[in-house]
Amino acid sequence: MARIAERAATSVPTVSKVLNGGTDVSEATRARVMQAAYELGYRRRPKLPAAVEDPHAASIVDVVLGHIGGSWMGPVLGGIEEEASVAGVDLVLTVARPDGGWVSRLLRRPTLGVIVVLVDVTAAQLHLLTTADIPVVVVDPSSRTPADVSSVGATNWDGGRMAAEHLLSAGHRRVGVVGGARSHLYSNARIDGFVTAMRGAGLDVPRERIAFSDWDRERARSAAAAMLTDGGEQPTAFFACSDFMAMGVYEAVANAGLRIPQDISVIGFDDVQESAWSTPPLTTIQQPMGAMGGAAFRMLHQARRSARPLSSSATRVDLETRLIRRESVAPAPADGRDARR
Repeated sequence: MARIAERAATSVPTVSKVLNGGTDVSEATRARVMQAAYELGYRRRPKLPAAVEDPHAASIVDVVLGHIGGSWMGPVLGGIEEEASVAGVDLVLTVARPDGGWVSRLLRRPTLGVIVVLVDVTAAQLHLLTTADIPVVVVDPSSRTPADVSSVGATNWDGGRMAAEHLLSAGHRRVGVVGGARSHLYSNARIDGFVTAMRGAGLDVPRERIAFSDWDRERARSAAAAMLTDGGEQPTAFFACSDFMAMGVYEAVANAGLRIPQDISVIGFDDVQESAWSTPPLTTIQQPMGAMGGAAFRMLHQARRSARPLSSSATRVDLETRLIRRESVAPAPADGRDARR
């Protein structure tokens, strides 16, 4: 702790407060202490046998969410809740606000473990939880997790590949790609799988036809509109890395006076409920969202029941994605030209 205090330019009592979830510490200091503990590989001393709490006494699992809204979150929470109900475990939901206070709250209360969903969590935050003997599972991590933290995701690269192969089978050769955030692993994996499949067919996806829209519908609309009006040969199809952004592509196509799928084909990713309600219904790559939530809970709960630290066998589980065929993909226009000409 003295070494952490020296590196973080603070005192040993302040370090102790941070590591034990104390509240009367500034966020800047808390962040420095967490980062120093992570860099120094801090590990809390094992408790004496007499002080060890019964791991079965706690009947709560904390679920930390990046946000509450959105159609993606519901199925994941449903999968977690279904497994928790069977196990007789209650859930506590916490929104990970930017101030990072959620970490301190978790350190101060008894919990079986933590499931993190759609949070841009730092390695230092995860490290502080695991050193406090709180097992953590991250659902669909946006960045690479530390070696002692398990995670559950989907086969994003394969999903991108399937999207490309479906468009290729329909004769599409000029495609636009609307990605999420540049820094998110799952967005980059989807794009990489898509581009690799296109290159395998002898086709290139120019850089100007790959846009990053930060999972925002309006930015996706603007990106697709720019590709449709750039003066060159317009795409005959779009791959959007989320169904929500695909709806933005739908708007751009309509605003350009074009039709889906007669003029432009669109394929999304996720298979949220609204994708089947769009006009026309959206072809998409399905993520097993409910199964991802359920798998995260089982990993956490089974580790506790076996009294075996999750960090000792941290794993990454990727569940299978699959193509959902609907009505937004059709054969490419025969002449391959702008449908308005």
